[in-house]
Parts: sequence; C-alpha cells; structure tokens
Amino acid sequence: MKLISACRSLVTVGVWPLLSVLAASGCATKPEEVIAPVFNTADPIAVSAIRERAIQTIQNMAADADPQRRANAVEAASLAPTRLARVVQQGVTDVNPAVRTVAAMTIARAKLTALCDQTRPLLDDPSPHVRTAAIYALAACGAEVDRSPLATALLDDPSPRVRSQVAFILGELGDPSAIPLLRTSARERMSAATPEQLKLLELQVAEALIKLGMDSQRPVIRAALYPSRPDELEAAALAAQIIGEVNDWEAMYQLMNLADYRDSAGQKYPAEVRLAIAASLASMGSKRAATIADEYVSSASGPLRAQAAFVYGRTGGPASLGRLEVLMDDPDGSVRVAAAAGVLRSGDIAISQN
Repeated sequence: MKLISACRSLVTVGVWPLLSVLAASGCATKPEEVIAPVFNTADPIAVSAIRERAIQTIQNMAADADPQRRANAVEAASLAPTRLARVVQQGVTDVNPAVRTVAAMTIARAKLTALCDQTRPLLDDPSPHVRTAAIYALAACGAEVDRSPLATALLDDPSPRVRSQVAFILGELGDPSAIPLLRTSARERMSAATPEQLKLLELQVAEALIKLGMDSQRPVIRAALYPSRPDELEAAALAAQIIGEVNDWEAMYQLMNLADYRDSAGQKYPAEVRLAIAASLASMGSKRAATIADEYVSSASGPLRAQAAFVYGRTGGPASLGRLEVLMDDPDGSVRVAAAAGVLRSGDIAISQN
C-alpha cells in the first residue's frame, strides 16, 4: 500500500481507495459471479443486522496480519466512531507506520477528541507521515499543537509523497493563511522526484487551494483527466477522485463522457480510472456510478472488487446494499472490509430514503 493512499482512502473514507488499487500487486481468488438480491431497506431489523455484521467485520480486520487491511479497518471505523473507537485507538500504537498514519488521519476527520492524549506521542514518531498526520489530528480536534512542521515538510521534505500528504492536510484544515505557502510549494522543483510524482503533488496542491477558496485551480484538476501516456494514469485517477471531493459539478459531464469513452481500438479507460470516476459520480448523486461498478464486482482482481464496493457504499440504496451484503463474504479480506465500510455508509443513506 502506498502510504499516501492511506492518508486519504476509505477516510473520505478517503485509504485513498483508488490509489491503493493502483499500488496493489497480485489478485485474490476469483469469487463466484455476484448475483445479489435487492436489500429490503424498509425492514429496520434487516438494516440493523447488516450494520452489526459490518461492524464485526471491521473489528475482525483490525486484527488482520496484513497492515493494509488493518489500515482500511481503522479508516472504516470513522463511520461508526462510537462503536469502533477502540479500533482507531489500537491503530495509534500499531507497529506499522501506515496504520498509525491512517489512525491519526481518522482521528482528525472524525474529530475524536477523546483520543488526543494517545495521539500526541506520534508527534515524535520516526515516520514523517505519522508526525504530520498527528499534527493534523490535534489541530482538527482543537488541541494546542505547533503547526510549523507542516510548512517545513511541505517545502523541504525530500519525499514528494510527504509533501503531497501535507498539502492535503492544509486543505482539510481550511485555514486560508496557508494559501501563500501552498502557492510557493507549487513553484518548488524537486530534482529527485519523477515527473509522475510531481504531477501527483501538483494535483494535491491544487485540491488544497480549491478547498481554501481558489476556484481558479479547478482547470488544473480537469486537465489531468486526459492522460497521454500510461504513466499518467495514476494522476488521472487522482484527478477523478478530487473532482468528487471538491464537488466540481461543471466537470461531472466530463466524467460521464470519460466513463463511456473508447479509443480507436474500442478500448475503454483502465478499470482503476473508471472506478475512480464512478466514485466521484456517486458522491455527486449520479445513478450512473453503480452501473460502472457492476462491471467489476465479479472481477478476478480483489482490489477492483474492493473499489467496486467503495462505489456501492457511496451510491447507497437497496441494490447497492444487496451487493455489499454479498461482498462481505468475499474471499479477499480487503474486499470484505471495503464492503463493510460501504454498508455503514450506504446503510444511513438507505434508512433516510424510507
């Protein structure tokens, strides 16, 4: 799992699921074709039962041997913070830095102020990802903390992924005084970084600036939707995800067109990019999203099935809940935790529709 993915994924629940897919290697055993009945969302007992099952799945995955699954479980815990606070608390002291990072980011996003004391020691963590996430957690929870290391990391850290994480955090904190710092960082050049890494950093800075009120940065995100080389696909996927995060309604039809686009050989965009598009469409209320996820829900690739589950969670409704219920029995643990997170999210949507 790329650590930067863990900073955003299933927390928006946001570990940036799509980038985790792009970083994944190997495939799980292919499940049987998913044939799911429509879930009866009008039955409060059935809705309660599936939510309890989802909570139990997340608790189980929080103890998994795979750190990526533990990280996903910690992030999913933000969807039921009262019931799953212990999962986040365990993540703070996890042996894996990615899990600790996700735990701190989750504390920030869910504003779990009760965990501030446990988070403060992470300010001295060996990992810069963990340290910056800890600053975010404490600042978001209203605790006293020195934010100046964020500026230092954004301008001076040798890792473009650390800088990208800091840019994301500054956007989330919502302090307009960070705008000059972000604009300065956009002009910085990192000799050791690859063009792909620099593009991801540029997009992360642009997203932060949009969140701080600079709508002039929206075209930067939209332009990245059109990769000209295979090594630009990760940036295209991130751009699609960001469009949903910042509710760029003007780009919604661009996303719809790209989801259906075929090149001269009749090939569609790669699955990872199309699923990122679907997730953004779902967040903006488009019914088109679930039909894209349906194409991959029985894929031989576990990461693609997990991404489909993420889309269903954002879509909500009886049909999506029916698919998520089946996916909680998937042979791949990452799919199970993604489906459980989807249930907690879509379950609330389903209840509100009745």
